[in-house]
Amino acid sequence: MKRSTTLLPQPKLGHLLLLLGVLGLWSVASASAQNLDEGKSATQLFGATCVTCHKSAAGLAKGRMQPTLFLFLKDHYTTSSSEAWALASYLASVDTPPGRSRKSGASKKRQATTPPAQQN
Repeated sequence: MKRSTTLLPQPKLGHLLLLLGVLGLWSVASASAQNLDEGKSATQLFGATCVTCHKSAAGLAKGRMQPTLFLFLKDHYTTSSSEAWALASYLASVDTPPGRSRKSGASKKRQATTPPAQQN
């Protein structure tokens, strides 16, 4: 009895290479890198990445607008646009320009020294 190879055709080399390529791409896609800072609040991001060099977030924005801070942080210190925007928002919110802090302190002193209005 003669065995026939027509029942189960032999795969061609090109088909095997294609199959190996697809399997290789599939395994690489499943092993993609994870962002360890994803889901952290802006305060946590600052504490995890910035506090090493900057002791406090106050004054780091130096009066810059939030979009300017965003572009700088996106290009230099953060891994995603959402993290850069969250950090820029945080820095802008805690920014105290030097002139503003003195004025608010002086106005508080004046309010404390003025006598309260008398009621009739």
